[in-house]
Amino acid sequence: MKDKRLFIVMAILMTTFIGFGIIIPVMPEIILATDSAHAERHTGGMLAVYSLVAFVLSPVWGGLSDRIGRRPIILVGVLGFAASFLLFGLSSGNLLLMYLSRVLGGLFSGAVTSVIVAYVADITTPEERTKGMGLVGMSIGFGFMIGPGVGGLLSLVTLETPFYAAALLSLLTFGLALTKLQESLPQAARAGAREKRVSRWTAFQGPLKYLYVLAFLVTFTLAGLEATMQFFGIRRFDVTPFQVGIMFLVCGVVGALVQGGFVRRKIGKGDEPKYIAVGLVISALGFFMLLASHSLWWATLSLSVFGVGNALIRPCVTSLITQKTTAGQGVASGLSSSMDSLGRVLGPLLGSLLFTVNLGLPYFIGGLLCLGALLLLLRFRQLDKHRQAGTQVEASN
Repeated sequence: MKDKRLFIVMAILMTTFIGFGIIIPVMPEIILATDSAHAERHTGGMLAVYSLVAFVLSPVWGGLSDRIGRRPIILVGVLGFAASFLLFGLSSGNLLLMYLSRVLGGLFSGAVTSVIVAYVADITTPEERTKGMGLVGMSIGFGFMIGPGVGGLLSLVTLETPFYAAALLSLLTFGLALTKLQESLPQAARAGAREKRVSRWTAFQGPLKYLYVLAFLVTFTLAGLEATMQFFGIRRFDVTPFQVGIMFLVCGVVGALVQGGFVRRKIGKGDEPKYIAVGLVISALGFFMLLASHSLWWATLSLSVFGVGNALIRPCVTSLITQKTTAGQGVASGLSSSMDSLGRVLGPLLGSLLFTVNLGLPYFIGGLLCLGALLLLLRFRQLDKHRQAGTQVEASN
């Protein structure tokens, strides 16, 4: 875990997600100013189209990285992110350009997130994997921690300023990756992957398919929250973009502390299922607490509780997938990113729809789904133990 490459990809992830987080408090406000009558629908639509493109292309990027290496894909992804932020900032109330910007962002998102997960899997042993994924989660958490707060501050200049800042930060990240990032996948491994091209769905089999569905549900509920939280806050306690930034800042701090401190130091190989279960229960509690939110401080507390749960779930699920997969790490990580993207396609759409029925319905349903996901975890453990027992019998014969 002393490999400096790990800390370089952490820096790349952190700066990328700072740029991503910068836009969170202001995008709904820009859409609201452009089309106030359909703002909620367009917010859900833009979040969904971004993730739909990412869902389709993340496994393509992951498989391509298995064949030509991780570094060139990561470089292309970071540069594409910069272009998407710049286009949104220049859209000037043009909904078509806003949607085009989100398509462009989705196109390149898998080239960063899923391929960096594969990169970390390349340079860590199975025993170190959970710690490595904890550092990945911490980096993303720090990005989301700093980004929305900065975005809220920059929105005091103009609503477009955060997008220009995000584009500039992505360009700086590209420079860091270009000069410091080394390739993680040996030439021999790339040659083998070129000879054997694997579909993403070969990773969706056996006990792991239940983990992939669990990962989808976790992201699905999170995306529904993200799509509706600002509108919920406006209705309940007249929240401003700056206050939304503060809410996500606090939530990000909590999540980053959990992933960088507890997950990295305390959760070892074999402990992951136990902490996934704890995380699901805590996330459900955060959702249910949001139902009672009528003030900024209570909403922030509820989001922080939810953030603790997510901080436990995500690195543990990712670690288990990379440990148990029999497909290439790029394919497995690409499918994982696809399930994440699918959750971000359907979550905003259903969350926005439920919000129009009742303000609290997205959070009530989110809490129930987190508790229901415990059944998926239970089924994974049953099948995985059965598979391990069968492997041991074969080895003894």
